[in-house]
Amino acid sequence: MKNFLLSLIAPIALLLSNELASRAGDDLRFRVLVYSKTTLFRHASIPAGIAAIRDLGASHGFAVEATEDPGAFTKTNLARFQAVIFLNTSGDILNDEQQSAFEEYLRNGGGLAAIHAAIPGREATEGSWNWYGQSLCAQFVSHPAISAAIVNVDDQQSACTKHLRARWARTDEWYNYDFNPRGKVHVLLSLDESTYSGGTMGYDHPISWCKQWERGRIWYTGLGHTEESYREPAFIAHLLGGIEVAVGTKPADFSTNADPRFRKTLLDSTPKNPMELAVAPDGRVFYVEISGGVKLWDPKTRHTSAIAQLTVCTNLDDGLLGLALDPGFAKNSWVYLFYSAPEISENRVSRFTLEGRTLDLASEKILLRITTQRLQPPCHTGGSLAFGPDGNLYVSTGDNVNPFASDGFSPSDERPGRSPWDAQGTSANSNDLRGKILRIHPEPDGTVTIPPGNLFPAGLAKTRPEIYVMGNRNPFRISVDQQTGFLYWGEVGPDAQAPNPTRGPAGFDEINQARRAGNFGWPHFVADNRPYRKYDFAEKTSGAAWDPAKPINTSPNNSGLKELPPAQAALLSYPYGPSTRFPICSSGGRSAMAGPVYHFDPASPSPIKLPQTLDHTLFIYDWMRGWILAVKLNSQETIGTIERFLPGLEFKRPIDLELGPDGALYLLEWGTAYNGDNKDAQLSRIEFAPAGMHAADAR
Repeated sequence: MKNFLLSLIAPIALLLSNELASRAGDDLRFRVLVYSKTTLFRHASIPAGIAAIRDLGASHGFAVEATEDPGAFTKTNLARFQAVIFLNTSGDILNDEQQSAFEEYLRNGGGLAAIHAAIPGREATEGSWNWYGQSLCAQFVSHPAISAAIVNVDDQQSACTKHLRARWARTDEWYNYDFNPRGKVHVLLSLDESTYSGGTMGYDHPISWCKQWERGRIWYTGLGHTEESYREPAFIAHLLGGIEVAVGTKPADFSTNADPRFRKTLLDSTPKNPMELAVAPDGRVFYVEISGGVKLWDPKTRHTSAIAQLTVCTNLDDGLLGLALDPGFAKNSWVYLFYSAPEISENRVSRFTLEGRTLDLASEKILLRITTQRLQPPCHTGGSLAFGPDGNLYVSTGDNVNPFASDGFSPSDERPGRSPWDAQGTSANSNDLRGKILRIHPEPDGTVTIPPGNLFPAGLAKTRPEIYVMGNRNPFRISVDQQTGFLYWGEVGPDAQAPNPTRGPAGFDEINQARRAGNFGWPHFVADNRPYRKYDFAEKTSGAAWDPAKPINTSPNNSGLKELPPAQAALLSYPYGPSTRFPICSSGGRSAMAGPVYHFDPASPSPIKLPQTLDHTLFIYDWMRGWILAVKLNSQETIGTIERFLPGLEFKRPIDLELGPDGALYLLEWGTAYNGDNKDAQLSRIEFAPAGMHAADAR
């Protein structure tokens, strides 16, 4: 009898439920459609999810209809709902016509709440629906086993997170995505990968976000794999807030946001055409301006003062370009500058002594003279300075040729009187200091010695012993890993927009790594040793391609060796357009630069040092594109992973990036306009400041 009565009651209850769901009565705040169709993996938690959303509707006054029928996705039917909830959907769940109806629905003001597997991806939802992939801004890649982890609450003001503390401890299946969506979306939650195993996105791993899509609203959470999630009060409140954000009944911040664990602190807003910086052991920051100014920012007074004004040549790329502090600066106060002499065609590397708050220009010791040409525009001067862990000083120099008559390909014009257009006389010349990275050892008396291991031994005919790396076009920013001693630099590359079979490859910018002395190929090769063809500029005919295994320099402008060391390929390279190998580099103008390698020091008491998740990370940046990338190096010191560093922050033509003794990053920004004199040029510090994010806040 009991079973018989239940069999009568159940259909009546279902009819009443459907009647409530279809009624547009004044007592209902809004209506949502829950869609849970799967054609791939089916989550066992789907029934629990539907039941939880129905309970939320009953207790918060909104109607819920649940279906797995794609026929519900018509313009007429979708108009009945204020939001659609994709609950752990998988595979191809809509045909082309249904997809178009849903796109129009969202474009015209509808809402989407996507839960866990509803993210795009080949093994998630609609991996081939381009619109869906673009609208969610990331795709599923992989996940480790279900485990406990700490979730960082990036925005504690949202309707879906305001009930949470800064750190939320919970168990779920944690998704890895192909792209960090920060910078395109408003991130609500992110994962602390140090609290579980299997994360692949590094220090910044968004797991829940929202965004405006034309007139519509999108909310996504990567949480919600387990059945237990739908009985967890904190998750249920997160889900309710997300539904209300998608519907639009609760206000939402759709602006892109930075990782709240980091802050960019402005130190100085007065730089004028800044070039390079260095941070002293006591936290003082020195930087140079291209017109000859040397500035000092004092952390005690938080003020900047001018400590010197050099007279320099400022034709095009020339000027006061490089700065480094002696490894013993705390005791000897020695400052090294790279500048263009005004009275003679040469660049100089000199040592000066800081006396109090003044750089004593009379104390100059000239360590190195680099002859240049100023008959033609002296492009590509280089000028970056960096010390290695062994006290050797590295000096970058550009090829110092006019690149504008070679159609963006190899500037190797061998005609009489055309030496300013031939980088074979500079970069590929073993007897010339231009187009190189030099390595010298400053001595206390102001002289230099040549450390062992440079490219050419002292005394070898037709070579300069100062050369460590040759075959450079414009190694504008260099750095040295203070643990491995490896040299890194950004190579600003040539300008060809596309390859030409009679001339050579398209232009690429490069990030290079030198573990030992070597030849990196310019002007005969670019990127991964893509060869140029020897070109007769008089006859406009092409010859054979140069051989990277045995480069031969027969130019009449070459005063060095004819047979050069084998060319080495770039660590990373990218063209003007999208890179197939490194798509994270984006597209557009190019000016690649290499920053420092960070090594986490657990003994450091600094409260603002970068986190352990960024240990063994090379920072690279692009002056034109305005990004900074975090390149995680693996145990072989090659590229492990690459991710955008702080994509929610704007960087206005970053021109130098250095680590301070406090483990924070110090950044010089050129400012908005290409030609300089920018009012928004600035010196700042990027600090890790996870305010409130500690174990006591987890729940």
